[in-house]
Amino acid sequence: MKKSQKSLLIKIIVVQCLLVLCVAAQDFDFFYFVQQWPASYCDTRRSCCYPTTGKPDEDFSIHGLWPNYENGKWPQNCDKESSLDESEFSDLISTMEKNWPSLACPSSDGLKFWSHEWLKHGTCSALNQHAYFQTALDFKTKSNLLQNLNNAGIKPRNGEHYSVESIKNAIEEGVGHTPFIECNVDSQGNHQLYQVYLCVDSSASKFIDCPIFPHGRKCGSKIEFPPFSSNDDHAEF
Repeated sequence: MKKSQKSLLIKIIVVQCLLVLCVAAQDFDFFYFVQQWPASYCDTRRSCCYPTTGKPDEDFSIHGLWPNYENGKWPQNCDKESSLDESEFSDLISTMEKNWPSLACPSSDGLKFWSHEWLKHGTCSALNQHAYFQTALDFKTKSNLLQNLNNAGIKPRNGEHYSVESIKNAIEEGVGHTPFIECNVDSQGNHQLYQVYLCVDSSASKFIDCPIFPHGRKCGSKIEFPPFSSNDDHAEF
């Protein structure tokens, strides 16, 4: 074999190995689809800042669509050369501003938040940018969390407490699968509904029973479901 042919063969083998490693890095078992309650994000001691596009609606918002393994671990940052390309999902931006806002300070238009979610999780999803964001938006519509809770008489009210089981049951009744409920603590130290985890199959086509639940902050037996105050006119909650 000539030296040039041998060199070419080595290059081909190296490329094939890299492709295998890339595929392996993007292999996973299921997704967590995570939604957060904005009032519970905002009334902690950390507080929050409304997006530059305005105060979000009183509804659950998307946190992310996260590939996971059944052993409790997860892949992340699978393509370090990738960057968010706004032109790839320009038709979704207005819908994302409404359903996937950033409440972090300082106020932003959401692009930094979406970029983080894409680079850390989306690059491991085997979806392109448009499909990744569209899929998450579709699952928010399908889950219809607020309506499912309202149907069970669970509504955001000051001073009202609900059992975690009643919240789980209401969501399971609507979605068909048991969620994981994560709580946080408000500025007075009360446990409150913060995030809802649902599981999605690895092809991102349907909700499934969770193979494993996350290790998020658990809740007391009774928790608050705070309203998103309509009396605040400032950018910061």
